[in-house]
Amino acid sequence: MESKNIIGGLAGAVVLTILNESLKNVNENMPHIDLVGKEAVQKTAEYFGLDIENESLFGTAIVSDILSNTAYYSMIDGEENDLWLKAASSGILGGLSAVNLPEKIGLNDEPVTKTFTTKALVVGYYLAGALTTAAVIRLMERIQQK
Repeated sequence: MESKNIIGGLAGAVVLTILNESLKNVNENMPHIDLVGKEAVQKTAEYFGLDIENESLFGTAIVSDILSNTAYYSMIDGEENDLWLKAASSGILGGLSAVNLPEKIGLNDEPVTKTFTTKALVVGYYLAGALTTAAVIRLMERIQQK
């Protein structure tokens, strides 16, 4: 995996996180992806016999989300037109997974499935992150060519 993919993936993950954190309190239909992340971190810690203090839980969940989304988005790669299709597909698939997987793995899915609007926004956030990843990868390729 090339550094441009990792940097692009990080940019996409940061965009996804900024969208969620800055918009989550706009109204009752907004997604709260962070709540699913916090629950996942807490359950994982409990499984290993660890206790994460409430003050640390938010930060741990945010870092975990950024790292996992960076890894996911870093897999986006391709030629000129192919890259955008792969990014869009990855973003939509990532968003659909974020909506459909929590319940299947024993997490509360309500923060991401409350309404159709909530679900659509989750998919949109993941799509925005994926397209950001593609844009940063393309920009870095153009800079490297000069």
